[in-house]
Amino acid sequence: MDISSIQLFDFQKQRKICLSEYKGKPCMITFWTSWCPDSQRDLIQKNQLFQTMNKGELGFVTINAVGREGNEQDGINYVEQNQFQFPVLLDEGTKIYDLFQCKGVPTTIILDEKFELVETFDDRATFIEIMNGLSKVL
Repeated sequence: MDISSIQLFDFQKQRKICLSEYKGKPCMITFWTSWCPDSQRDLIQKNQLFQTMNKGELGFVTINAVGREGNEQDGINYVEQNQFQFPVLLDEGTKIYDLFQCKGVPTTIILDEKFELVETFDDRATFIEIMNGLSKVL
């Protein structure tokens, strides 16, 4: 499957988003769940990054692994409670999570401007390691 053709629902914009909207610049995709302490820490750091980064240089997407939540509203509630500013897409169960062969949450994927996979970081990766991975494409 062509990664850029993936379409998921953006609950903040209330419409489907195609990942091709981010093609042409490097992209960071983070898969997460609301119940996971590692995801919670990671999302706080990612929100700080999103608020200070140049949005023209990096595509920034988070995908709630809805199929790993207690119910499908949990991720939405978590984002609203924490007032995260970054884009949040909702996975169709674990369809895209499985496509990227994620083993846990959070998982961060770094794609280059051609949408080719550069790095995958699992739940044990530090924020510094992820930033170092991003430096390879920025």
